[in-house]
Formats: sequence, C-alpha cells, structure tokens
Amino acid sequence: MTNDEQRQRNLAAVRAGIEGWGSGTSSPFPLLAEDATWEITGNSEAAGIYSSRAELMTRVIVPLATRMATPLIPVIRALYSDGDTVIALFDAEGMARDGRPYRNTYAWFLQFSGDRIVKGTAFYDSIAFNDLWRRVTPMLD
Repeated sequence: MTNDEQRQRNLAAVRAGIEGWGSGTSSPFPLLAEDATWEITGNSEAAGIYSSRAELMTRVIVPLATRMATPLIPVIRALYSDGDTVIALFDAEGMARDGRPYRNTYAWFLQFSGDRIVKGTAFYDSIAFNDLWRRVTPMLD
C-alpha cells in the first residue's frame, strides 16, 4: 500500500469512527491500539498522559459519557492528514444529566501505525470540560 493510500485509509477510518459516534453505531476509540498513549493537554481535570486505551476509557471516556443524559454528538469541522497523523477538528454537544447542555470543540492529533492509532493528543476548552466534570457526578453501575 502506498503512503497516499494509507493516509486516505487513516482519514476514512477516523471519519467513520467520529461519524459512527455521532450516529450511535460505533466510535473512534476501537481504532486505538491497546498500548496507545493519549495526552490531554492543558489544565483540565482530565489533563495528563494515559498509557493505554483501557486507562483512557476508564478514567476519562466512560466517566464523561456517564455524566451525559444524551450521548455526546460530534460534528466534524475538518480532517487533515500529514504523514502518519490525522488531525480531527470537531464540535461535540450533548445534554448533561443535570439538564444543562455540554458543548466543546476538540482537536485530536492521531498518529497511526498501520491501521491503529498509537498516539493521540487532544486539545479542548478546559473551562467547559471542568464545568461539566465538577458539576455532574458520573453514574456508576
């Protein structure tokens, strides 16, 4: 497979994952390698480096999702590719369990190795995230 074919494949996989997340049929997170690292930049409650897909899901993604009354729906603004990295810029919105909306804009830098994301770096509005994180307690099973 040529580099251009791989870049197009990576772009298509990220698009399908984010669009599937929006429609409730899938998500981008299965694209992560088990040992992928994920960095959330800035000063939010979730900022830091996560050393596996499981750690990211357990410490951030599931607690975020359980704070929501309706699923977070992402809408892609743009996707870019540079070598083995896909950059996804998207807005996401949903209703929190306290009846207030949560809206944020995300930029994800996703480095691929083959068909898996091995490194992710996420940027978002920490103020909006922290407001939700502190205001709404996650639902636990």
